[in-house]
Amino acid sequence: MNDKLLSLALTIILAFCLACSKPENTSTEQFDIFIKGAQVLDGTGAPPFYANILVRNGLIQKIEQDTSKKFQADELINAKGKILTPGFIDTHAHGSPIETPDFRNFLAMGVTTIFLGQDGSSPSTADISEWMDKVDASQLGPNIGMFVGHGTLRMLSGVKYQTTPKEDDLAKMDSLLQMAMDAGCFGLSTGLEYNPGYLADSLELLRLAKIVGESGGMIMSHMRNEDDDAMERSIDELLLQGSYCPVHISHIKVVYAKGEERANEILEKLEISRTKGKTITADIYPYEASYTGISILFPDWAKAPANYEEVVKNRRTELENYLRDRVNKRNGPEATLIGSGPYSGKNLAEIAVMLKKPFEKVLVDDIGPSGTSAAYFVMDETVMKTFLKAPLINVCSDGSPNSSHPRGYGTFAKIIENYVMKDSLLSLSEAIHKMTGLPAKTLGITDRGLIKEGYMADLLVFQPSEVKAKATYEKADQLAEGFDLVIVNGEITKSGNEFSEGNGQIIKKK
Repeated sequence: MNDKLLSLALTIILAFCLACSKPENTSTEQFDIFIKGAQVLDGTGAPPFYANILVRNGLIQKIEQDTSKKFQADELINAKGKILTPGFIDTHAHGSPIETPDFRNFLAMGVTTIFLGQDGSSPSTADISEWMDKVDASQLGPNIGMFVGHGTLRMLSGVKYQTTPKEDDLAKMDSLLQMAMDAGCFGLSTGLEYNPGYLADSLELLRLAKIVGESGGMIMSHMRNEDDDAMERSIDELLLQGSYCPVHISHIKVVYAKGEERANEILEKLEISRTKGKTITADIYPYEASYTGISILFPDWAKAPANYEEVVKNRRTELENYLRDRVNKRNGPEATLIGSGPYSGKNLAEIAVMLKKPFEKVLVDDIGPSGTSAAYFVMDETVMKTFLKAPLINVCSDGSPNSSHPRGYGTFAKIIENYVMKDSLLSLSEAIHKMTGLPAKTLGITDRGLIKEGYMADLLVFQPSEVKAKATYEKADQLAEGFDLVIVNGEITKSGNEFSEGNGQIIKKK
Protein backbone atom coordinates (compact mmCIF):
# COMPACT_ATOMS: atom_id res chain seq x y z
CA MET A 1 0.00 0.00 0.00
CA ASN A 2 1.46 3.38 -1.00
CA ASP A 3 1.74 6.25 1.47
CA LYS A 4 -1.34 8.09 0.14
CA LEU A 5 -3.56 5.05 0.51
CA LEU A 6 -2.19 4.32 3.98
CA SER A 7 -2.82 7.89 5.09
CA LEU A 8 -6.39 7.80 3.75
CA ALA A 9 -7.09 4.50 5.49
CA LEU A 10 -5.80 5.83 8.81
CA THR A 11 -7.94 8.97 8.45
CA ILE A 12 -11.08 6.88 7.84
CA ILE A 13 -10.32 4.59 10.78
CA LEU A 14 -9.70 7.57 13.10
CA ALA A 15 -12.94 9.26 12.04
CA PHE A 16 -14.85 6.04 12.60
CA CYS A 17 -13.36 5.62 16.06
CA LEU A 18 -14.22 9.21 17.03
CA ALA A 19 -17.78 8.74 15.83
CA CYS A 20 -18.09 5.57 17.87
CA SER A 21 -16.71 7.23 20.98
CA LYS A 22 -19.30 10.04 20.95
CA PRO A 23 -22.55 8.89 22.66
CA GLU A 24 -25.36 9.00 20.12
CA ASN A 25 -28.02 9.50 22.85
CA THR A 26 -26.59 12.77 24.21
CA SER A 27 -28.34 16.00 23.23
CA THR A 28 -26.33 19.19 22.84
CA GLU A 29 -29.29 21.39 23.81
CA GLN A 30 -28.90 23.31 27.05
CA PHE A 31 -31.74 23.29 29.61
CA ASP A 32 -32.30 24.85 33.01
CA ILE A 33 -33.55 21.67 34.73
CA PHE A 34 -33.25 18.03 33.71
CA ILE A 35 -35.57 15.72 35.71
CA LYS A 36 -34.36 12.22 34.97
CA GLY A 37 -36.25 8.93 35.03
CA ALA A 38 -39.45 10.07 36.72
CA GLN A 39 -42.69 8.12 36.74
CA VAL A 40 -44.99 10.74 35.28
CA LEU A 41 -48.64 11.28 36.11
CA ASP A 42 -49.54 14.00 33.64
CA GLY A 43 -52.73 15.31 35.26
CA THR A 44 -55.14 13.90 32.68
CA GLY A 45 -56.06 10.86 34.74
CA ALA A 46 -54.15 8.57 32.38
CA PRO A 47 -51.85 5.79 33.66
CA PRO A 48 -48.26 6.77 34.51
CA PHE A 49 -45.31 6.59 32.12
CA TYR A 50 -41.58 7.01 32.53
CA ALA A 51 -39.88 10.05 31.04
CA ASN A 52 -37.17 12.65 31.30
CA ILE A 53 -38.58 16.16 31.70
CA LEU A 54 -36.62 19.16 30.40
CA VAL A 55 -37.36 22.68 31.63
CA ARG A 56 -36.15 25.95 30.13
CA ASN A 57 -37.34 29.56 30.49
CA GLY A 58 -40.12 28.53 32.85
CA LEU A 59 -41.66 26.04 30.42
CA ILE A 60 -41.77 22.29 29.96
CA GLN A 61 -39.68 22.20 26.79
CA LYS A 62 -39.37 18.48 26.23
CA ILE A 63 -40.85 15.19 27.44
CA GLU A 64 -38.48 12.39 26.45
CA GLN A 65 -39.75 8.86 27.06
CA ASP A 66 -36.38 7.34 26.14
CA THR A 67 -35.00 7.68 29.66
CA SER A 68 -31.53 6.52 28.60
CA LYS A 69 -31.06 9.72 26.64
CA LYS A 70 -28.83 12.33 28.26
CA PHE A 71 -29.23 16.08 28.30
CA GLN A 72 -27.20 19.08 29.37
CA ALA A 73 -28.75 21.21 32.09
CA ASP A 74 -27.81 23.59 34.87
CA GLU A 75 -29.65 21.40 37.38
CA LEU A 76 -29.88 17.61 37.24
CA ILE A 77 -32.60 15.96 39.36
CA ASN A 78 -32.53 12.19 39.65
CA ALA A 79 -36.20 11.25 40.06
CA LYS A 80 -35.75 7.49 39.76
CA GLY A 81 -38.29 5.73 41.98
CA LYS A 82 -40.37 8.88 42.42
CA ILE A 83 -43.52 10.37 40.95
CA LEU A 84 -43.57 13.57 38.91
CA THR A 85 -46.86 15.47 38.62
CA PRO A 86 -48.10 18.95 37.77
CA GLY A 87 -48.23 21.33 40.73
CA PHE A 88 -51.58 21.25 42.51
CA ILE A 89 -54.18 23.95 41.86
CA ASP A 90 -56.26 25.10 44.83
CA THR A 91 -59.51 26.52 43.47
CA HIS A 92 -60.63 27.97 46.81
CA ALA A 93 -58.08 29.51 49.17
CA HIS A 94 -57.74 32.47 51.50
CA GLY A 95 -54.99 34.74 52.74
CA SER A 96 -53.24 38.04 52.08
CA PRO A 97 -50.41 37.99 49.54
CA ILE A 98 -49.38 41.39 50.87
CA GLU A 99 -48.88 40.05 54.41
CA THR A 100 -47.70 36.50 53.63
CA PRO A 101 -46.58 36.36 49.99
CA ASP A 102 -44.62 33.12 50.44
CA PHE A 103 -47.73 31.05 51.38
CA ARG A 104 -45.49 28.23 52.59
CA ASN A 105 -48.42 26.25 53.90
CA PHE A 106 -49.61 25.77 50.32
CA LEU A 107 -46.17 25.06 48.82
CA ALA A 108 -45.47 22.45 51.51
CA MET A 109 -48.51 20.43 50.42
CA GLY A 110 -47.64 20.69 46.72
CA VAL A 111 -49.87 23.61 45.76
CA THR A 112 -48.32 25.85 43.10
CA THR A 113 -51.41 27.93 42.22
CA ILE A 114 -54.12 29.29 44.52
CA PHE A 115 -57.31 31.22 43.85
CA LEU A 116 -58.26 34.06 46.19
CA GLY A 117 -61.22 36.46 46.44
CA GLN A 118 -63.57 33.76 47.66
CA ASP A 119 -66.94 33.67 49.47
CA GLY A 120 -67.91 37.09 48.15
CA SER A 121 -64.88 38.87 49.61
CA SER A 122 -61.97 40.29 47.60
CA PRO A 123 -59.56 43.23 48.10
CA SER A 124 -61.55 46.37 48.89
CA THR A 125 -60.39 48.42 45.94
CA ALA A 126 -62.29 49.73 42.96
CA ASP A 127 -59.36 49.08 40.61
CA ILE A 128 -58.24 45.53 41.34
CA SER A 129 -55.66 45.74 38.57
CA GLU A 130 -53.54 48.07 40.71
CA TRP A 131 -53.70 45.58 43.58
CA MET A 132 -52.71 42.77 41.21
CA ASP A 133 -49.68 44.75 40.01
CA LYS A 134 -48.58 45.36 43.60
CA VAL A 135 -48.94 41.67 44.44
CA ASP A 136 -47.16 40.60 41.26
CA ALA A 137 -44.15 42.70 42.25
CA SER A 138 -43.78 40.82 45.56
CA GLN A 139 -41.98 37.52 45.96
CA LEU A 140 -44.95 35.20 45.71
CA GLY A 141 -44.51 31.56 46.61
CA PRO A 142 -47.35 30.08 44.52
CA ASN A 143 -49.12 31.64 41.55
CA ILE A 144 -52.31 33.54 42.37
CA GLY A 145 -55.52 33.85 40.39
CA MET A 146 -58.35 36.13 41.50
CA PHE A 147 -62.11 36.20 41.78
CA VAL A 148 -63.90 39.45 42.57
CA GLY A 149 -66.25 39.24 45.55
CA HIS A 150 -69.95 40.04 45.30
CA GLY A 151 -70.06 41.30 48.89
CA THR A 152 -67.08 43.55 48.23
CA LEU A 153 -68.79 44.97 45.12
CA ARG A 154 -71.87 45.71 47.21
CA MET A 155 -69.82 47.69 49.71
CA LEU A 156 -67.76 49.57 47.11
CA SER A 157 -70.75 50.47 44.94
CA GLY A 158 -72.91 51.89 47.72
CA VAL A 159 -75.41 49.03 47.60
CA LYS A 160 -74.06 47.85 50.96
CA TYR A 161 -76.95 46.49 53.06
CA GLN A 162 -79.84 47.48 50.80
CA THR A 163 -82.40 44.74 50.26
CA THR A 164 -83.85 46.64 47.30
CA PRO A 165 -80.85 48.43 45.81
CA LYS A 166 -81.18 51.68 43.91
CA GLU A 167 -80.62 51.47 40.16
CA ASP A 168 -77.70 53.90 40.29
CA ASP A 169 -75.94 51.74 42.87
CA LEU A 170 -76.62 48.57 40.89
CA ALA A 171 -75.21 50.22 37.77
CA LYS A 172 -72.07 51.12 39.70
CA MET A 173 -71.77 47.52 40.88
CA ASP A 174 -72.11 46.39 37.25
CA SER A 175 -69.31 48.75 36.27
CA LEU A 176 -67.00 47.58 39.06
CA LEU A 177 -67.60 43.96 38.09
CA GLN A 178 -66.80 44.69 34.46
CA MET A 179 -63.57 46.45 35.48
CA ALA A 180 -62.55 43.41 37.51
CA MET A 181 -63.28 41.03 34.65
CA ASP A 182 -61.33 43.25 32.24
CA ALA A 183 -58.42 43.23 34.72
CA GLY A 184 -58.15 39.44 34.45
CA CYS A 185 -60.34 38.07 37.25
CA PHE A 186 -61.60 34.56 36.57
CA GLY A 187 -65.12 35.43 37.65
CA LEU A 188 -67.38 36.45 40.51
CA SER A 189 -67.47 34.79 43.92
CA THR A 190 -70.57 34.92 46.08
CA GLY A 191 -70.99 34.32 49.80
CA LEU A 192 -74.76 34.14 50.09
CA GLU A 193 -74.67 32.78 53.64
CA TYR A 194 -72.73 35.85 54.75
CA ASN A 195 -73.38 39.53 55.21
CA PRO A 196 -74.01 41.42 52.92
CA GLY A 197 -74.33 38.65 50.33
CA TYR A 198 -77.42 37.11 51.89
CA LEU A 199 -79.33 40.35 51.25
CA ALA A 200 -79.13 39.89 47.46
CA ASP A 201 -82.10 38.52 45.57
CA SER A 202 -82.06 36.45 42.38
CA LEU A 203 -82.63 39.47 40.12
CA GLU A 204 -79.47 41.11 41.40
CA LEU A 205 -77.47 37.90 41.01
CA LEU A 206 -78.78 37.24 37.49
CA ARG A 207 -77.84 40.76 36.46
CA LEU A 208 -74.25 40.13 37.56
CA ALA A 209 -74.19 36.65 36.01
CA LYS A 210 -74.86 38.14 32.58
CA ILE A 211 -71.78 40.36 32.86
CA VAL A 212 -69.66 37.44 34.04
CA GLY A 213 -70.84 35.29 31.16
CA GLU A 214 -70.26 37.98 28.55
CA SER A 215 -66.71 38.33 29.87
CA GLY A 216 -66.00 34.59 29.67
CA GLY A 217 -65.87 34.06 33.44
CA MET A 218 -67.63 31.86 35.97
CA ILE A 219 -69.46 32.23 39.27
CA MET A 220 -67.97 30.41 42.25
CA SER A 221 -70.55 30.34 45.03
CA HIS A 222 -70.70 29.68 48.73
CA MET A 223 -74.39 29.00 48.37
CA ARG A 224 -77.18 30.55 50.41
CA ASN A 225 -77.78 27.56 52.66
CA GLU A 226 -75.85 24.27 52.90
CA ASP A 227 -78.29 22.60 55.32
CA ASP A 228 -79.80 19.31 54.21
CA ASP A 229 -83.36 20.65 53.94
CA ALA A 230 -82.28 23.69 51.89
CA MET A 231 -79.69 22.19 49.56
CA GLU A 232 -81.91 21.77 46.51
CA ARG A 233 -83.20 25.35 46.76
CA SER A 234 -79.67 26.68 47.03
CA ILE A 235 -78.56 24.72 43.97
CA ASP A 236 -81.61 25.86 42.00
CA GLU A 237 -80.73 29.49 42.72
CA LEU A 238 -77.21 28.91 41.44
CA LEU A 239 -78.46 27.06 38.37
CA LEU A 240 -80.53 30.10 37.39
CA GLN A 241 -77.26 32.04 37.21
CA GLY A 242 -75.90 29.10 35.21
CA SER A 243 -78.13 30.19 32.33
CA TYR A 244 -75.58 32.94 31.66
CA CYS A 245 -72.22 31.50 32.70
CA PRO A 246 -70.56 28.41 34.17
CA VAL A 247 -71.28 28.02 37.89
CA HIS A 248 -69.30 26.27 40.60
CA ILE A 249 -70.32 25.13 44.10
CA SER A 250 -67.67 26.12 46.62
CA HIS A 251 -66.62 23.41 49.11
CA ILE A 252 -69.69 21.27 48.45
CA LYS A 253 -71.25 19.77 51.57
CA VAL A 254 -74.68 18.87 52.95
CA VAL A 255 -74.88 19.84 56.61
CA TYR A 256 -76.67 17.22 58.76
CA ALA A 257 -77.04 14.77 55.85
CA LYS A 258 -75.83 11.21 56.22
CA GLY A 259 -75.11 8.37 53.84
CA GLU A 260 -74.15 7.68 50.26
CA GLU A 261 -77.75 7.78 49.04
CA ARG A 262 -78.23 11.43 50.02
CA ALA A 263 -74.94 12.44 48.38
CA ASN A 264 -75.96 10.64 45.18
CA GLU A 265 -79.27 12.53 45.12
CA ILE A 266 -77.34 15.80 44.98
CA LEU A 267 -74.92 14.47 42.36
CA GLU A 268 -77.84 13.28 40.22
CA LYS A 269 -79.38 16.74 40.38
CA LEU A 270 -76.12 18.26 39.14
CA GLU A 271 -75.80 15.67 36.38
CA ILE A 272 -79.36 16.28 35.15
CA SER A 273 -78.64 20.00 34.93
CA ARG A 274 -75.54 19.27 32.87
CA THR A 275 -77.54 17.18 30.41
CA LYS A 276 -79.76 20.24 29.97
CA GLY A 277 -76.83 22.41 28.95
CA LYS A 278 -75.74 23.96 32.24
CA THR A 279 -72.07 23.94 33.20
CA ILE A 280 -71.96 23.24 36.92
CA THR A 281 -68.97 21.91 38.86
CA ALA A 282 -67.84 21.86 42.49
CA ASP A 283 -64.86 21.51 44.77
CA ILE A 284 -64.43 19.85 48.17
CA TYR A 285 -62.02 19.59 51.09
CA PRO A 286 -61.49 16.23 52.85
CA TYR A 287 -62.56 17.15 56.39
CA GLU A 288 -65.76 16.64 58.34
CA ALA A 289 -65.69 20.05 60.02
CA SER A 290 -66.26 23.38 58.30
CA TYR A 291 -64.62 26.59 59.51
CA THR A 292 -65.99 30.11 59.33
CA GLY A 293 -67.10 33.09 61.40
CA ILE A 294 -69.38 32.52 64.40
CA SER A 295 -71.98 34.73 62.71
CA ILE A 296 -73.17 31.64 60.85
CA LEU A 297 -74.94 30.64 64.07
CA PHE A 298 -76.78 33.96 64.46
CA PRO A 299 -80.06 34.94 62.77
CA ASP A 300 -80.03 37.52 59.99
CA TRP A 301 -81.96 39.96 62.17
CA ALA A 302 -79.09 40.04 64.68
CA LYS A 303 -76.42 40.94 62.11
CA ALA A 304 -75.55 44.18 60.31
CA PRO A 305 -77.18 46.43 59.37
CA ALA A 306 -79.10 45.61 62.57
CA ASN A 307 -77.81 47.18 65.78
CA TYR A 308 -76.70 44.17 67.80
CA GLU A 309 -76.94 45.96 71.17
CA GLU A 310 -80.54 46.90 70.41
CA VAL A 311 -81.32 43.32 69.39
CA VAL A 312 -79.93 41.98 72.66
CA LYS A 313 -81.84 44.61 74.64
CA ASN A 314 -85.19 44.08 72.93
CA ARG A 315 -85.14 40.46 71.70
CA ARG A 316 -82.79 38.64 74.11
CA THR A 317 -85.09 35.71 74.86
CA GLU A 318 -85.86 35.17 71.19
CA LEU A 319 -82.15 35.35 70.32
CA GLU A 320 -81.15 32.89 73.05
CA ASN A 321 -83.85 30.44 71.95
CA TYR A 322 -82.72 30.71 68.34
CA LEU A 323 -79.06 30.09 69.21
CA ARG A 324 -79.89 27.17 71.51
CA ASP A 325 -81.99 25.47 68.83
CA ARG A 326 -79.49 26.11 66.04
CA VAL A 327 -76.45 24.88 67.94
CA ASN A 328 -78.27 21.77 69.17
CA LYS A 329 -79.38 21.05 65.61
CA ARG A 330 -75.73 21.37 64.55
CA ASN A 331 -74.70 18.42 66.77
CA GLY A 332 -74.67 20.38 70.04
CA PRO A 333 -72.21 22.79 71.70
CA GLU A 334 -69.47 20.13 71.74
CA ALA A 335 -69.41 20.29 67.93
CA THR A 336 -68.45 24.00 67.78
CA LEU A 337 -64.69 24.38 68.37
CA ILE A 338 -63.58 28.00 68.77
CA GLY A 339 -60.58 28.80 66.57
CA SER A 340 -59.60 32.36 67.47
CA GLY A 341 -59.68 34.81 70.35
CA PRO A 342 -59.51 34.15 74.11
CA TYR A 343 -61.46 30.89 73.91
CA SER A 344 -59.43 29.36 71.08
CA GLY A 345 -59.13 25.59 71.33
CA LYS A 346 -62.23 25.14 73.48
CA ASN A 347 -65.67 24.08 72.35
CA LEU A 348 -68.86 25.87 73.37
CA ALA A 349 -69.71 23.25 75.96
CA GLU A 350 -66.34 23.67 77.67
CA ILE A 351 -66.64 27.46 77.64
CA ALA A 352 -70.12 27.25 79.17
CA VAL A 353 -68.76 25.17 82.05
CA MET A 354 -65.82 27.53 82.48
CA LEU A 355 -68.04 30.63 82.57
CA LYS A 356 -70.82 28.87 84.50
CA LYS A 357 -73.61 29.87 82.16
CA PRO A 358 -75.58 28.23 79.29
CA PHE A 359 -73.76 28.20 75.96
CA GLU A 360 -76.44 30.40 74.32
CA LYS A 361 -75.71 33.13 76.88
CA VAL A 362 -72.00 32.73 76.15
CA LEU A 363 -72.73 33.39 72.49
CA VAL A 364 -74.91 36.41 73.23
CA ASP A 365 -72.81 38.11 75.92
CA ASP A 366 -69.22 36.88 75.62
CA ILE A 367 -68.73 36.25 71.91
CA GLY A 368 -71.36 37.95 69.73
CA PRO A 369 -71.87 37.55 65.97
CA SER A 370 -68.44 38.95 65.05
CA GLY A 371 -66.39 37.79 68.01
CA THR A 372 -64.58 34.72 66.66
CA SER A 373 -64.37 31.95 64.08
CA ALA A 374 -64.88 28.27 64.73
CA ALA A 375 -64.76 24.75 63.36
CA TYR A 376 -68.17 23.09 63.14
CA PHE A 377 -68.32 19.28 63.17
CA VAL A 378 -71.49 18.95 61.16
CA MET A 379 -70.60 16.79 58.15
CA ASP A 380 -70.77 13.08 57.43
CA GLU A 381 -67.63 11.36 56.12
CA THR A 382 -69.60 9.04 53.83
CA VAL A 383 -71.25 12.02 52.14
CA MET A 384 -67.85 13.68 51.75
CA LYS A 385 -66.25 10.55 50.29
CA THR A 386 -69.09 10.11 47.80
CA PHE A 387 -68.65 13.68 46.60
CA LEU A 388 -64.88 13.25 46.44
CA LYS A 389 -65.22 10.33 44.01
CA ALA A 390 -67.54 12.23 41.64
CA PRO A 391 -65.87 12.93 38.26
CA LEU A 392 -66.48 16.70 38.10
CA ILE A 393 -65.63 17.58 41.71
CA ASN A 394 -62.06 18.75 42.28
CA VAL A 395 -60.07 19.20 45.48
CA CYS A 396 -59.74 22.55 47.25
CA SER A 397 -58.54 23.55 50.72
CA ASP A 398 -60.65 26.59 51.70
CA GLY A 399 -57.57 27.21 53.84
CA SER A 400 -55.17 30.02 54.61
CA PRO A 401 -51.79 30.53 56.31
CA ASN A 402 -53.43 31.69 59.55
CA SER A 403 -56.55 29.53 59.71
CA SER A 404 -57.17 27.41 62.80
CA HIS A 405 -58.48 24.58 60.64
CA PRO A 406 -56.04 21.87 59.46
CA ARG A 407 -57.31 22.05 55.88
CA GLY A 408 -55.06 25.05 55.18
CA TYR A 409 -51.96 22.98 55.87
CA GLY A 410 -53.05 19.42 55.17
CA THR A 411 -55.71 19.08 52.46
CA PHE A 412 -53.70 17.96 49.45
CA ALA A 413 -51.36 15.77 51.49
CA LYS A 414 -54.36 14.18 53.21
CA ILE A 415 -55.90 13.24 49.87
CA ILE A 416 -52.82 11.19 49.02
CA GLU A 417 -52.12 9.86 52.52
CA ASN A 418 -55.68 8.88 53.47
CA TYR A 419 -57.72 8.44 50.34
CA VAL A 420 -55.07 7.00 48.00
CA MET A 421 -52.49 5.18 50.13
CA LYS A 422 -54.66 4.05 53.07
CA ASP A 423 -58.28 3.75 51.89
CA SER A 424 -57.77 3.33 48.13
CA LEU A 425 -60.85 5.48 47.61
CA LEU A 426 -59.07 7.01 44.61
CA SER A 427 -56.24 5.75 42.46
CA LEU A 428 -53.17 7.98 42.51
CA SER A 429 -53.87 8.95 38.90
CA GLU A 430 -57.46 9.95 39.77
CA ALA A 431 -56.34 11.95 42.79
CA ILE A 432 -53.68 13.83 40.83
CA HIS A 433 -56.24 14.63 38.11
CA LYS A 434 -58.61 16.08 40.74
CA MET A 435 -55.81 18.34 42.01
CA THR A 436 -54.31 19.40 38.65
CA GLY A 437 -55.93 18.84 35.25
CA LEU A 438 -59.52 18.96 36.47
CA PRO A 439 -59.29 22.31 38.33
CA ALA A 440 -57.36 23.76 35.39
CA LYS A 441 -60.13 22.69 33.00
CA THR A 442 -62.85 23.96 35.34
CA LEU A 443 -61.23 27.39 35.59
CA GLY A 444 -60.29 27.61 31.93
CA ILE A 445 -56.52 27.56 32.52
CA THR A 446 -54.84 26.48 29.29
CA ASP A 447 -51.14 26.51 30.21
CA ARG A 448 -50.98 24.83 33.64
CA GLY A 449 -52.29 21.70 35.32
CA LEU A 450 -50.79 19.16 32.90
CA ILE A 451 -47.37 17.72 32.08
CA LYS A 452 -47.33 18.86 28.49
CA GLU A 453 -44.73 20.45 26.25
CA GLY A 454 -45.19 24.21 26.13
CA TYR A 455 -46.99 24.34 29.50
CA MET A 456 -45.66 26.29 32.45
CA ALA A 457 -43.26 24.24 34.55
CA ASP A 458 -45.20 23.99 37.82
CA LEU A 459 -44.01 20.55 38.92
CA LEU A 460 -43.77 18.21 41.91
CA VAL A 461 -41.42 15.30 42.59
CA PHE A 462 -42.31 13.02 45.50
CA GLN A 463 -42.76 9.51 46.83
CA PRO A 464 -46.49 9.01 47.65
CA SER A 465 -45.81 6.74 50.62
CA GLU A 466 -43.84 9.55 52.30
CA VAL A 467 -46.56 12.21 52.00
CA LYS A 468 -48.02 13.11 55.39
CA ALA A 469 -50.63 15.66 56.51
CA LYS A 470 -49.35 16.76 59.91
CA ALA A 471 -51.94 19.44 60.72
CA THR A 472 -54.57 18.68 63.36
CA TYR A 473 -57.46 20.62 64.90
CA GLU A 474 -55.37 21.06 68.03
CA LYS A 475 -52.30 22.25 66.07
CA ALA A 476 -53.43 23.35 62.64
CA ASP A 477 -50.27 25.12 61.47
CA GLN A 478 -48.01 22.09 60.94
CA LEU A 479 -46.57 21.93 57.44
CA ALA A 480 -47.25 18.87 55.31
CA GLU A 481 -44.33 16.53 54.59
CA GLY A 482 -43.20 14.42 51.66
CA PHE A 483 -43.24 16.76 48.67
CA ASP A 484 -39.49 16.67 48.04
CA LEU A 485 -39.32 19.09 45.14
CA VAL A 486 -41.69 21.93 44.26
CA ILE A 487 -41.04 23.87 41.06
CA VAL A 488 -42.97 27.06 40.28
CA ASN A 489 -42.63 28.65 36.83
CA GLY A 490 -39.48 26.69 36.15
CA GLU A 491 -37.67 27.58 39.40
CA ILE A 492 -37.08 25.28 42.37
CA THR A 493 -39.11 26.85 45.19
CA LYS A 494 -38.91 24.02 47.71
CA SER A 495 -36.28 21.30 47.98
CA GLY A 496 -36.63 18.96 50.91
CA ASN A 497 -37.48 21.19 53.87
CA GLU A 498 -35.78 24.25 52.39
CA PHE A 499 -37.75 27.04 50.73
CA SER A 500 -36.21 29.37 48.15
CA GLU A 501 -37.13 32.86 47.04
CA GLY A 502 -40.63 32.87 45.60
CA ASN A 503 -41.20 32.70 41.86
CA GLY A 504 -44.99 32.82 41.73
CA GLN A 505 -46.93 35.34 39.71
CA ILE A 506 -50.42 36.72 39.24
CA ILE A 507 -52.20 34.75 36.55
CA LYS A 508 -55.09 36.26 34.65
CA LYS A 509 -58.08 34.98 32.74
CA LYS A 510 -57.23 34.87 29.03
